[in-house]
Amino acid sequence: MQQTVLVTGANGFVGSHVLEALGQREELRLIAACRDAGKLAGNFAGEVRVGDLRDPEYLKSVVKGVDVLCHAAAWTSMWGQSENSQHLFLEPGLELIKAARAAGVNRFVYTSTTSAAAPQHSGDPMSQGVPRAFWPHLGNVIALENALRNAAASGFQVVNLRLGIFAGRRYSLGLLPILAPRLKTHLVPWVAGGRTSLPIIDGRDIGQAFSLAATAPDLADYEGFNIVGPEVPSVRQVVTLLHEEFGLPKPHFGVPFAMAYPFAWLMEKLDPIVPWEPLVTRSIIHLMEEVGVDNSKAERLLGYRPVHGWREAVRTQMAEMAVRQKRPMAMARPVT
Repeated sequence: MQQTVLVTGANGFVGSHVLEALGQREELRLIAACRDAGKLAGNFAGEVRVGDLRDPEYLKSVVKGVDVLCHAAAWTSMWGQSENSQHLFLEPGLELIKAARAAGVNRFVYTSTTSAAAPQHSGDPMSQGVPRAFWPHLGNVIALENALRNAAASGFQVVNLRLGIFAGRRYSLGLLPILAPRLKTHLVPWVAGGRTSLPIIDGRDIGQAFSLAATAPDLADYEGFNIVGPEVPSVRQVVTLLHEEFGLPKPHFGVPFAMAYPFAWLMEKLDPIVPWEPLVTRSIIHLMEEVGVDNSKAERLLGYRPVHGWREAVRTQMAEMAVRQKRPMAMARPVT
């Protein structure tokens, strides 16, 4: 029997790659959910359901007749923006879970992050997420994880994908567009010598992971997976590539995490009185904490095999940024 798969946020970074990957599977019926059909990438020929997930009536209609829901819609912020994150991300997400269960959706595939776990437990994708007071949006990502963990049951499977740091085509809010302009200031230090890992993942590998997670057999009612690229580089490796191939300055000094967090706190406190965004925030420092993530569970249970290395993803994204990015990317998506 043909399965119907709905992709929310279908014209975003994650959603567009998920739609492309699922589109290669002729046995599936696809539905793209978005606010602007004109922004869908490629030549999508399936059904499009246009609307806003904040609209209760749209929530009810968008999930009708759906077997699998890939939730890639997101409003994103790297720091602050507590109220916006709650109203634009958390609340619609909670209502979408309720609507999906009421409509008889069989499987809900969720977009989370490897940053959700405590660094020392990040290798276990089933571990509980740990909210950080300095990053409200991460707390809301974890809140949806927990809501789905509690909702999972026979007949409503949940697959939680903790994704690495986005890179590649159609870049979205992420570390690279924020980091690259800041390196030009010569004020960004090495943190812990740049030795910690940076689990970059290309959007096309994200699409593959969702495509597999949508229909993989023999999964538990709740399954969590870490999803990263074929190789996890260090921060130093990534910055060195940015220096050697794109001329961005390397850091000239280094600090331990014990100093990096207070310095980032100070930068945040200065934000109201300076005309630019903070040079660094505690959320950025958190992204540089060591995460011992790998794809072993996803390889075993989903058959996931990433093929796009971090160098390829970074080069692609940097080339796109050179054309599209005229100013440093803001740390929060505009409210619309």
